[in-house]
Amino acid sequence: RLGKLYCIKYLTFLWNLLFSVLGLLILAFGIWGLLDKESLVSERIAHLGSDPMLFFVLVGLAVSTISLAGCMGALYENICLLKFFTGGVIAFVILEILGGLVLYSLRHQIKGSLQNTMLVAVLRYQDDPDLRFIMDEVQMGLQCCGVESYQDWKMNMYFNCSSPGVQACGVPASCCLNPLENGTITNSQCGFGALGMEEFAAQSIISLGGCAPQLSRWLHSHRGVLSACFVFLILVEVGGFLLATKLLADLAFARARGRQPGAW
Repeated sequence: RLGKLYCIKYLTFLWNLLFSVLGLLILAFGIWGLLDKESLVSERIAHLGSDPMLFFVLVGLAVSTISLAGCMGALYENICLLKFFTGGVIAFVILEILGGLVLYSLRHQIKGSLQNTMLVAVLRYQDDPDLRFIMDEVQMGLQCCGVESYQDWKMNMYFNCSSPGVQACGVPASCCLNPLENGTITNSQCGFGALGMEEFAAQSIISLGGCAPQLSRWLHSHRGVLSACFVFLILVEVGGFLLATKLLADLAFARARGRQPGAW
């Protein structure tokens, strides 16, 4: 039975080690996003609470903290840390299931909210760095432009053809098919003048389709994969919970027989 205990112990340790790395990667991504948008400078720190990248920071902190507790609890056979880990996993699973049910039941309202958010991002593109960041990532990731079409950028006061600025009749560089020069530097002017072109000419420079229909198509075509990933994540978390629970039971049995806890 002692050999079985060590097997469960190191399986629990390795499981938590992998999730610790995942949590730290999520945390690093969130911090990178905050630094990239200069959200941590004194002028913008007051609006940090509304920054979407803060979500990744908080999730990364939570995942890495709970997983590191599981790592140390398994390695040093610490009952308190293992119980903290199992409680954290239960909380995560419950929140994920509730979140999934809410997203599914409110999917039509969420679709409308996403469209409204993208519309606001178009209108306030130059004024809100968070919305600009999100819109750029969506447009580059889905190879789309605007909400329903690239013509939506006419609603932006800077890109409207009546604007006196250099951006008049243009679209953001994230709409461009090839926004990078020499594969490294973003050409911020690649979309200038695109709104004044005929569609046939514009389609060789920018994406013409809007992001709302493109996002709907992407979600519809990947719904099976997304559902499978969600179920797989839940099962993996439940597996970690069962490993930790089994380790707790084996430790209790071993200690009842007089075995002292050890680090290795």
